[in-house]
Amino acid sequence: MPTPTKRYTPHSFAPVNYTWGYDNRTCAIRLTGRREHTRLEVRLAGADANPYLTLAAILAAIFHGITKHPDLPHPIAGDAYDTTSLPRALPRTLEDALPGFFEGPLATHAFSPSVIHHYTHTARTEINAHHTQVTDLDRARGFLHA
Repeated sequence: MPTPTKRYTPHSFAPVNYTWGYDNRTCAIRLTGRREHTRLEVRLAGADANPYLTLAAILAAIFHGITKHPDLPHPIAGDAYDTTSLPRALPRTLEDALPGFFEGPLATHAFSPSVIHHYTHTARTEINAHHTQVTDLDRARGFLHA
């Protein structure tokens, strides 16, 4: 649950910033293939993500791009980890990601207020439960430092 996403670290072929590029595995969004075989690979959702919410968010983002035509940054053509002018970093925890969801214009445009309230409440419940848990690692570190 809201533990840091350890997979998303530099030089792991997992994205760490909101970036896009052509056939670039270091970017969050990867365009790959040629002509009619071109496809979009969204490399952000982890294995524990809600697949229905993930798909709804991807479709909402695509719809937003088609209807609003936002200015995109230039594609990253190299190692996105070593680029100095990258957009903001991906949130590392559910707690870090939550404000961007319930305050963001994309979510409020894509989902009804009741859906936003439901997922925000569920996330806060998970975060609160996480803060009260003492893990095996916490215990082991406590014994080592006692």
